[in-house]
Amino acid sequence: MSPRAGNAGPHTLAFVESPVQLLNVLEWAHAHAPGVGLTLVVLSPVDPMTRGQLRRMSDLARDEGHQVRWEEARGGPLAPFQTIGGLSGLLRRARRVVLGDPFSRYVQLLLTITRARDLVVVDDGTATMEFVGQLARGERLVRWHRKGGRPGPRDVVFAPVSASARRRLTPGERRHIEIFSSMPMEETPAGVTVRPNTFAWTRTRFGPPRITKGADMVGTSLVETGVVDDGRYLEAVHALATAHGATRYFAHRRESTDKLHRLAAATGLEIVRPELPLELIARRGPIGRTVLSFPSTVVHTLPLALSGTEVRVAVCDIDPAWLTENASPRAQGFLSGVTGTARDVHRLSPTAPTPAPNPVTPTSPSGPTDPAPFTATPPSAGLVGPAAS
Repeated sequence: MSPRAGNAGPHTLAFVESPVQLLNVLEWAHAHAPGVGLTLVVLSPVDPMTRGQLRRMSDLARDEGHQVRWEEARGGPLAPFQTIGGLSGLLRRARRVVLGDPFSRYVQLLLTITRARDLVVVDDGTATMEFVGQLARGERLVRWHRKGGRPGPRDVVFAPVSASARRRLTPGERRHIEIFSSMPMEETPAGVTVRPNTFAWTRTRFGPPRITKGADMVGTSLVETGVVDDGRYLEAVHALATAHGATRYFAHRRESTDKLHRLAAATGLEIVRPELPLELIARRGPIGRTVLSFPSTVVHTLPLALSGTEVRVAVCDIDPAWLTENASPRAQGFLSGVTGTARDVHRLSPTAPTPAPNPVTPTSPSGPTDPAPFTATPPSAGLVGPAAS
């Protein structure tokens, strides 16, 4: 076991479902629980890209002295019952629970079992901003890109569990709630302790990076979540890459392979599938002197992770014309707020799309026979592990 942490045990239990959540648990432990070993439970998703990043992040967690318990939480119809049953003892004994996604139905179910008096919510990207606002306003927990739509049958069935989870995430005489975040908080719920995530662990363990002269782009899953039109997105990426001389595109883990192939063919960008969260990839380097992004978590986290370097983060607003007809009425205001509250970033206005050479229609899975390549950032020493399992 690493001397960086003490004996891991049942006292602090953390649940994560994404690589970013796991990273932020490590940041929280570094900042506020030094020397305390966690029992870190990975509720594994089915997506291979996410699983691969979680495997590598789990290796980093073990290097820090934490115990990692990998749960095939979605490995079949009986998996949720087996997972929850297997974790019930740990949950009842835990004095503190750290979680990354209060909107997760899995996490909400687990919250109904725990007796922990200390609950810590770490960042799950920009969703944390919405969670804090909903908690402050006493609203039901709904992800921002779904807000405004009618609840589905599953929402209705699950409503009692969601309401119970929300009550457990509300501070009281015998319950302390902490939010550990790098996101701006316009509304802070009464009685909730908010602690800043400065990415001190990331800066301590990695870098400083080698900085290249060019520009890199950061991808987003706004198309996959139904917020932004596919064709408009490809046009916007091409326009930005042309205007700023970008050569690499760091794909979001949820971006579809089909979309990325079409994007590479239409823009000539090299598509990179990161093996770790972008904050770690950027800190390890090499990274472009300018990093281009659309409204997303990285416009808040990258300036912190790259503090002390010469890298500039530039964010392009989402033009309302890019939104799909099914986008939540909340989408435009939320995305604008993500950009407007970001510090230490350069704000770009949406540019008029430039027709891409050899354009590929959004609905066509095919493209030129020799599109720009897909690559993966090579893991550094000690990070080698299976891409998925």
